[in-house]
Amino acid sequence: MMMGFGMGLWGILLMIVFWGGLVALAVWLVGLMFPSANQDTPNPNQPLSAEEILKIRFARGEITADEYKQMQNTLRSG
Repeated sequence: MMMGFGMGLWGILLMIVFWGGLVALAVWLVGLMFPSANQDTPNPNQPLSAEEILKIRFARGEITADEYKQMQNTLRSG
C-alpha cells in the first residue's frame, strides 16, 4: 500500500495545520495594515469624559497650565 501526504490521518492533520497557518498569517497581515485598530484610541461612538476634554483643550493650547490645574481640581472635588 502507498501512503502519501494526501491520504489518511496525516494528510488531514497537515491540511488543518496548513490552512490554520494561512488564516493566522492573513489576520496578522491585516493587523499590520490597520495599526490604529490595535491602539487604545477613544471610541468615536462613546462621549468623552470631562477630564479627557480638559486634557485635549490643554494640549491644543486653548487653556493655560493654571486654568488646567484649577479645572482639574474642580472636577476631582465635585
